[in-house]
Amino acid sequence: MNQEPNPQKAEPTRGLNIVLVGLMGCGKTTVGRHVAQMLGFEFVDTDQMIVEAARKTIPAIFAKEGEAGFRKRERAALSALKGKRGFVIATGGGIVTQPENLPLLKELGFVVWLSADVSILYRRTSANQDRPLLRNDDPEGTLRKLYDERKPAYTAAADMKIKTDDLSVQDVAYGISESAKIHFRQHG
Repeated sequence: MNQEPNPQKAEPTRGLNIVLVGLMGCGKTTVGRHVAQMLGFEFVDTDQMIVEAARKTIPAIFAKEGEAGFRKRERAALSALKGKRGFVIATGGGIVTQPENLPLLKELGFVVWLSADVSILYRRTSANQDRPLLRNDDPEGTLRKLYDERKPAYTAAADMKIKTDDLSVQDVAYGISESAKIHFRQHG
């Protein structure tokens, strides 16, 4: 039985970009730079876009505007990337917490969730003081809670998930690059 595709169910046009999502410490920026270099793409980090636009640090934004103000700025950074091609986009770990961002992530391109065990994420982030959500008495517990809360949104957003625990940056970048090439061929 042949069925005609339903134009109302058709997926919106996907951008020719690679969008990296995942919790802080999973390697979005480090891996993203490698992927961009491998593919000859431009690298952009939404957190860096926010810092440059606000002319203040992320902790300063959180202190003055709260998480809601930061999330608003995050949405604006994502929106500014609409229509761009040939970018590897590293996003902030909480970008998936705003449901309106999920279709925008997909519209921007091939979405890859970089995942790692919480103990590894904690080890990678413990020395960094620029993580406002981890400034408390139990940062590892906070990471675990954030992972559990955000996992469904990461799953919904991602075209592919890579567990980075035991992989080198080069291996992860190669896997993303090759998978993205296939995705781009399949989605025109």
